Formats: sequence, C-alpha cells, structure tokens
Amino acid sequence: MPEAAEEGDREQDTTTAQISTFALDVDTASYGYARRTLQEGRWPAPAEIRPEEWVNAFRQGYAQPTGDGFSVHVDGARLPGRDEAVMRVGLQTRASEAAERRPANLTFVVDVSGSMAEAGRLDLVKSALRKLLDQLAPGDQVSIVSFSGQAEVLASMTPLTARDELVAAVDRLAIGGSTNLESGMVTGYREAAKAFRPAATNRVILLSDGLANQGSTQWQNILAQVKEHAGKQVTLLTVGVGRDYGDELMEQLADNGDGMAVYVSSEEEAARLFVEQLPATIELRARDAKAQVVFNPSVVEGYRLIGYDNRALSAEEFRDDSRDGGEIGPGHSVTALYALTLKPGAEGQLAQATVRWQDPDTRAASEAGEALRSDQLSGSIWTEAPIRLQVDVVVAAFAVYLRDREAFGLDLATLGEHAARLAAASEDPMVSELAGLVERARSIG
Repeated sequence: MPEAAEEGDREQDTTTAQISTFALDVDTASYGYARRTLQEGRWPAPAEIRPEEWVNAFRQGYAQPTGDGFSVHVDGARLPGRDEAVMRVGLQTRASEAAERRPANLTFVVDVSGSMAEAGRLDLVKSALRKLLDQLAPGDQVSIVSFSGQAEVLASMTPLTARDELVAAVDRLAIGGSTNLESGMVTGYREAAKAFRPAATNRVILLSDGLANQGSTQWQNILAQVKEHAGKQVTLLTVGVGRDYGDELMEQLADNGDGMAVYVSSEEEAARLFVEQLPATIELRARDAKAQVVFNPSVVEGYRLIGYDNRALSAEEFRDDSRDGGEIGPGHSVTALYALTLKPGAEGQLAQATVRWQDPDTRAASEAGEALRSDQLSGSIWTEAPIRLQVDVVVAAFAVYLRDREAFGLDLATLGEHAARLAAASEDPMVSELAGLVERARSIG
C-alpha cells in the first residue's frame, strides 16, 4: 500500500471515521485511456488514474438480483504475513436483453472540430454510429447534433423506421474548425428536451476528444447551461476518443450529468460498446445510487477506500435523497476495494455494506446490504482467494502504482508475475491484456 497517498486515499482510523460513504460510479474511461497511453509507450498522467474505473472495467461475475435493484456481495482476503486484509464490496444489477427494454430517445452530440480529423477520431465515431443504428429497435428515436465553432442539428428526433435518413445524417458529419463544446451540449440537451418521452429512456451521448477551446471550457459552466434539462431525467454518456484527450472535462461532465464516461481507441472497442453493450444498457436500473460501509472498530483498526476520491459523500448524505448519486444501468457491476488494518487477534463482524438507490421512474428509495465477518476472509489473497478478487487487487494495485509508484508493497515485477499467473488461470482476454500492460509499464517505467 502506498505510504504517501493522496488525501482521499489516506487510511481512516475507525475510532474517528467508522463510516465510509460514496456515490456509485460505473465509468471506465480512465482505464481505456491509460491502456492506449501505455500501448503507445507513454506513462499515464497521475491525475488521469482513477483506480475504481480500472477495476470496474473488468468482468466480476457477481450473482444478479431477481428484481430491479442490486445484489450485494462482500468478501475479502488476508495479505501475507501482516494484520492487513483486502475487502471487496461488489454491487450488481440485473441484465436485460435489448428486446426487453423500453424505447429510447438518443441525442448524439458529435465533435467535428479540427482536432477530430486525426485518424481514429471522427472516422471511428461515424463507423460506430452506423453500427449502432443497425442495433436499435423500431420504437427508438435518434437525433444527431454536430459541433465545431457552433452547433448544427443534422437530424431532429427521427424514428428508427427512417433509418436511411439517420445514416445520411451520419454521412454528413465533416470536420469543421474550433471546438465549442458548450454550444454542442446546449443544443443537444435542447433537442432532447423538445422530444422528451416520459415512457422512454432519454439520453444525450457526447462523442468527443474533450479538447474544448471555444465557448465555456469548464464542465461546471457547461452543465449549468443544461442543468434544467439534465434534471428532467435526461442522462448523459460521454464517449472519449483520440490520442490527446480531455479526460477531466469528459469525466466530470459524466459524473455531474447523471451518466457515465467511457473511452474507445479502436474499431473493436467501439463495436463492443455500440453493438454489444449500449443497446442492452440504454435504460436505467437505479438513480442516485450510493454505498455506505460501516466498520467495526473492535476488529478493524483502520481502512482505506481505493479510489472514488471525487465521489465521496458524508455519512449524513447517504439517506439524503436530494443528494446526487450514480445512475446505474442493467447488468452493471460496481466494485469497491478497501485496504484494512486489523486489530491483532480480534474476531467478529468486520463491516456492514449497504447500497441505497431510487427507482428510475417513481423515485422511491430502496436499500440492500450484506455483512462480512473476520472468519469469512480467505486465509491468503494469492493462494486461497477467488480468482476474480485476486484480479481486482492486481488491477487496483497497478493503477495505484502508476499514480503513486507504490502499491500494496508490490513492485511492477511482482505485479507482472501475478497478472501472468491469473491470465493463465482465468483464460480471460482482459486479464491477458492486463499482464501485457504491466510488462509494457516495466519497459518504459
């Protein structure tokens, strides 16, 4: 574990901070962009490393709930030779087939500024949009807005039965000049609001490199312009592209616009997002979802939440339903890892984890929870813990190492050994990719 961590990552003494509370987050953009950066032989900028987004990019395999809320999974393992452990809180929503979902109103806001001319930006976006139009259902409607110096509506809200008109609008996307993201977002939300359907899922999808240089370039000011529309159940998805990427702007727009942020750098990743994931996850399972973990100070001496630095809430805000949380779609998993310092020889309940969310339509609040006892901890993280828990620890440790140059007492060589072993054991291509990224970091670090 890093000796000198950022403020949000410092160990909390349970005698003074018994409760950990945070808004849920399903963003994965930090991992996607760092992966590209490493593959190109560059060390990611520490400010762009958000460990929770790395962990949430990986498949977990948690059991799904039978209803529309969350299942709660809590487990953990002891670290070798120390009174320390890792605890995992896993939250899972029920998946759905695209054919089962309610209709959707999707407003695509597409960056066509000069910086999007780079290969792998606008051409990738256009290809992905064409593929998505082939996946959507007849009851869906789509609007397309482009922006450079100013925004232009290429297609007002159009039913999928007029697919040829929408494809023609995608084909008209062409590179312009400067990047007035504010104009694009305001126009996009205005279009979404004009065509709002209460019985549909209403979403704005921003596709951009996030390099705004005209109009307001601050997420606070942009969201202030569209706050009224965003508050009317219009959620936001930001899709980042490009070698140079405005990570902070895109991430903060998503987090504060009731949405999520992803990043794609290849045709394969774009196809996975737009063809496989997005059609089945357009609608919401939960609004303003938050998690709270209460630690037992007689067993746990201290704890540290890995990541979620800009999602922290006070304990009182957990049941304050006016306080913003995270918006979670079907089939999504959210994982939070805690590094624990245990009291030597103490036994009993370690912690109680609870998730609270609101129904997407009625705003009725619900909760679910699960506890973990000390005797439920696996004896050793590397020899007895479930494979997926081991993978999560390696992923989080790698992210923290890239940010702080130290994590869980592990160096890159040891992380590489664990990643390679887990890749062989899990036969998961993403774990194999992780092992390759660790080796890449070693070569440039």
